Amino acid sequence: MCASEGRGILEARFRNELSRLGMQFQDLHKPFVPLTNEDEDDVLHAMKGVRGYEVLVTHKTSSIEITRELLQCLRGGGWLNDDVINLYLELLKEREKREPRNYLKCHFFNTFFYKRLISGGKAYDFKAVKRWTTQRKIGYGLIECDKIFVPIHKSKHWVLAIINIKEQKFQYLDSLGGMDKTVLRVLVKYLMDEVKDKSSKQIDAVSWKQETIKNLPLQENGYDCGMFMLKYIDFYSRGLDLTFGQEHMPYFRKRTAKEILRLRAD
Repeated sequence: MCASEGRGILEARFRNELSRLGMQFQDLHKPFVPLTNEDEDDVLHAMKGVRGYEVLVTHKTSSIEITRELLQCLRGGGWLNDDVINLYLELLKEREKREPRNYLKCHFFNTFFYKRLISGGKAYDFKAVKRWTTQRKIGYGLIECDKIFVPIHKSKHWVLAIINIKEQKFQYLDSLGGMDKTVLRVLVKYLMDEVKDKSSKQIDAVSWKQETIKNLPLQENGYDCGMFMLKYIDFYSRGLDLTFGQEHMPYFRKRTAKEILRLRAD
């Protein structure tokens, strides 16, 4: 091989490596893309309007309507409500369908799923949710997913549980650093019942690991738990590590409001 050919191969490898690193940088950059001036103005106008019951957007597929009053939970210091959380999860679902190669295969349960599964805290009740995940309704089996996200409201605090099919784990994410093994045991039973019901197969989910997440970004106030939960879901559905913290919450609140107003998660 002559020297010029060797240089050509090295240059090609260098270009490929730059391209690969560039893609990684782009992926890491996407969750932090700055809002445009137009975005900022639209969010400000939506937040500061006086007609609280004015419907700002309607998501046709889920029939969720977001009024100005509901959206205002995304102002600083607000506690996120079910409607805003559930619409955002619908948008994440649509984002994955729109660009399946760029995201993990995920299932996003809404905030009412876990309440129904435990009958409002009375008892485990698989029958109450068994029809939520039929092939006809969602188009796939849960066991085919990489991750299944389960948002949970505990009194005045949002937490997240993940059924991590890909790594055979049950994970608990609490932005206050807590752990609730009862939740994970419920989800172990649910997954086994779900797989048996939909495929007549059995899996040994009892042997799967149950864990909290190391170095989990934690909230430093009493009201950002909902935003932390949504960003745990957003980042993990992208296949990214949780590279954010309390300092990003004001931006994420505005960005979430913008995405809801546009009915599109980026």
